[in-house]
Amino acid sequence: MSIVSERLTDVVREMFTPQGPLARATPFFQPRQGQTEMAMAVAETLENGGSLVVEAGTGVGKTFAYLVPALLSGERVLLSTATKTLQDQLYARDIPDVLKALGLPLKLAMLKGRGSYLCLQRLELALQSATLPDRQSVKSLAVVQQWARTTLSGDLAEVPALDERSPLIPLITSNRDNCLGSPCPHWRDCHVNLARRDAMAADVVVINHHLFFADMAVRESGMAELLPTVRVVVFDEAHQLNETGIQFLGKQLGGAQLLDLARDLLTAGLQLARGLVDWQTVTAAFEKAVRDWRLVAGKQPPNAKLRWNQPQPQGLDAQDWSEAMQLLKQRAIELQDKLETVVDAAPEFQRLHERLEEVLGLIAHFSDDCVHGSVRWLDVGTHLRCMEAPLDIADVVQNKLLNSQVITAPDADQAPVTRPRSWVFTSATLGSDDTLSWFTEPCGLKNAQVLRVQSPFDYENQAWLYVPRLMVSPKEPGHSAEVGDLALQVARALGGRTLVLTTTTRALRVIAEQLQAAVNDSAELVILAQGQWPKRELMQRFRDANKPGATGTVLVATASFWEGFDVPGDALQAVVIDKLPFPPPNEPLVEARSQRLEAQGRSSFNDYFLPEAGVSLKQGAGRLIRRETDTGALVICDNRLVSTAYGRRLLATLPPMKRLDQLPQLLQALGSITRT
Repeated sequence: MSIVSERLTDVVREMFTPQGPLARATPFFQPRQGQTEMAMAVAETLENGGSLVVEAGTGVGKTFAYLVPALLSGERVLLSTATKTLQDQLYARDIPDVLKALGLPLKLAMLKGRGSYLCLQRLELALQSATLPDRQSVKSLAVVQQWARTTLSGDLAEVPALDERSPLIPLITSNRDNCLGSPCPHWRDCHVNLARRDAMAADVVVINHHLFFADMAVRESGMAELLPTVRVVVFDEAHQLNETGIQFLGKQLGGAQLLDLARDLLTAGLQLARGLVDWQTVTAAFEKAVRDWRLVAGKQPPNAKLRWNQPQPQGLDAQDWSEAMQLLKQRAIELQDKLETVVDAAPEFQRLHERLEEVLGLIAHFSDDCVHGSVRWLDVGTHLRCMEAPLDIADVVQNKLLNSQVITAPDADQAPVTRPRSWVFTSATLGSDDTLSWFTEPCGLKNAQVLRVQSPFDYENQAWLYVPRLMVSPKEPGHSAEVGDLALQVARALGGRTLVLTTTTRALRVIAEQLQAAVNDSAELVILAQGQWPKRELMQRFRDANKPGATGTVLVATASFWEGFDVPGDALQAVVIDKLPFPPPNEPLVEARSQRLEAQGRSSFNDYFLPEAGVSLKQGAGRLIRRETDTGALVICDNRLVSTAYGRRLLATLPPMKRLDQLPQLLQALGSITRT
């Protein structure tokens, strides 16, 4: 449907009226001023081109606010979300609902990274393999084999019995390194290729941020053909764009990656060219060079990140490092030489040769100085990983995205028309100032139009905020124990229904173990901790605890649970946050960004650490109230929030909840909403 006789803004305004199509088709739809305001701003951007950044508070209904004008625009639309879960929700529920309400016959497609799709060739290899990782993988493989006979999409998300952390998944999916390309015997039926073809033929394509930036880095996912044909691009959950982008726009060379290459080469050599090369000897020499390279770093603290401002990472011997890198290069060249003798024997050898070429390029890159505007460090774990990343995505967004245009031909007999693209970036949390500089600055969007739409929720009557003034400082060793004690009192007052968010995995472990010891396997409460099960299962277990007769549940989590964890209703009525979520100052990226700000004469604390903490705090607090009828309490166990000037600045960024000053007040308030 194309808007010809009327302006898009006029049509969109009609959609959100009390008698409009959305109200008629959706029983629970209610006109909201903020939602309509956002939809009108999106419509204007789609008409005129350019960039729009919208912070839409929880409950605004931002999904419909951008979908309605985008789908009515008559343009090809690309929608990108932060996670595959949100991608599935948009594709399977939200977009079909809007298309039905508006009566639009648009073709919809979803495109994920190749690691989300079953690879038929690698499934065959896995079925022939005598060595699978564990017994559960054998059972899972049988389930996948049965499903593979009937699936049309090949999307592994269709297999609920397959754990997202299963070691089987890398064995039955392809990646850039091991995909055979057109010589593959299953090329015509390849699920990745079919998904890309569907995307090229669709009016609306749903992707995720990881896929978008991965394609910008390697031009391999199918986006290279898709993006030039799209005039409207919407990034939902845009607050993750910068951190996602820098993951793919930098470079990395890791020991696990090198050992995988050696194993793939040995397998292919023994299967396809046995006797032509002593594969075991040459791959063993390469693997030894990789392990010797790891030994140069010696013993380091868990998950150590070594600064790398000199030719070698900090604390390592320069000569030892140089020799280890040189030996790695030499062994890789030897492998490449051996491959050249058989490279035409099978497509696997051609791809392995290309992978070795890429490895040699990375070794050369990390043997030279760091690229200007980037930061380099060495991750030390079981394996080494050389890392280099830009400090932000501003240059890429300005030079490769915002300046791009789309060429369209309205009719066959008309000359092509060049038109500017329309870019919409939206999230519930994008910053604390009027220009949303926390988001717009690192994303190169300083000149974008900015709109802030407040949440329609009545936080003052729906939620309480409690900050325990007498709790020990987060810097003290006993802080996590006191958080655990308070969380237990909150959970007991509510009969569960409590989410504890921590800023570190160590705090998660301490608090979870303390809570588990306190309930001591009684029927009083169930304590769930991140890491016990996949995120999807943990969320479902937490929701199920709200069913009649179920035992009250506490979930202790960190990282990804600060956002994207949506539990509306009375299943979640308390969120306990252990401390203010400042970025770790010793992280290489954090340190480099701080140094850049100081060099510009700015305050790294005021211009970086505080805004980062503010956005994270708002994300965590946003788990509590998800509907107009929700009630509950937010507990932040960091008295800096009320005792320092910067804490009060952070406090001002939170929704205007009713303040409680004493623990008895909190417990009484929670008791008043306890389910009978």
